Amino acid sequence: MEMPVWWNASLGGVMGLLIGSFLNVVIYRLPKIMERQWVEEIRAAQAQSAQGDPGAAPPEQERFNLMVPRSRCPSCGHMVQWYENIPVLSYLFLRGRCSACKARISVRYPLIEIATGALFFLCIQRWGMTPTGLVWCGFSAALVALAFIDWDTTLLPDDITLPLLWAGLLASALQWIDVPLYASVLGAAAGYLSLWLVYWGFKLATGKEGMGYGDFKLFAALGAWFGWQALIPIILMSSVIGAVIGIGMKVFSSLREGGYIPFGPFLVGAGFTAMVFGPNAILNAVLNLLGL
Repeated sequence: MEMPVWWNASLGGVMGLLIGSFLNVVIYRLPKIMERQWVEEIRAAQAQSAQGDPGAAPPEQERFNLMVPRSRCPSCGHMVQWYENIPVLSYLFLRGRCSACKARISVRYPLIEIATGALFFLCIQRWGMTPTGLVWCGFSAALVALAFIDWDTTLLPDDITLPLLWAGLLASALQWIDVPLYASVLGAAAGYLSLWLVYWGFKLATGKEGMGYGDFKLFAALGAWFGWQALIPIILMSSVIGAVIGIGMKVFSSLREGGYIPFGPFLVGAGFTAMVFGPNAILNAVLNLLGL
């Protein structure tokens, strides 16, 4: 017996809530894991240069990954219990405060869970509980994590961007997405090279770095998922979104020190727009906005 579309979509939404809870861990911990790895590499290099000096040996560090240690309150160290970690419901039950010290819990946590649940619901409602629907769920989860990590830290981790790129190429090869393999490969290559050329042109002209290599990889991944034809609409939409938000932040004096705004979240916004409405709809919307 085939399950009704709304039932499968609801199951997808619940799955998205659970994945969204895990994404909160990824968004917080992955940059810290990267920083610890960099520190360990520096210490190892220093120890090696000291030619075996015992005093230069790197000290043991507490295990820290996406699973260990268990989540704790950053204010008092209270270890979060399983019933305090139920997506959205626990936040509402706790009234947005730690059960031990009553410190406020950021509303961003349930919002990320809700957003991920809504995206999964949309993907399953549109493509069903099929390989196509599931790979677009994975695409959505990766983009949510990348957007918030980049916004917080200006980092786009290879641990997410590169698997996202290869997943797009594989999904195209297996015909799980409606993008021919040649268009997916060209999209990945053109996406990377286009921003790479912009980066070096800007750096040679100004002596400054206008973006990071993570942006190249994310744009390449979007090219793999949507094909080379979608690159211009995506970059136009991300630029428009970035300009609007940047102007708004400047008006309200909320720009960061140096006036830098990470570009990754705007690429993510354009990627979600392409997923929901299609790249052609993006191009038409931008052209209409510009009065062309």
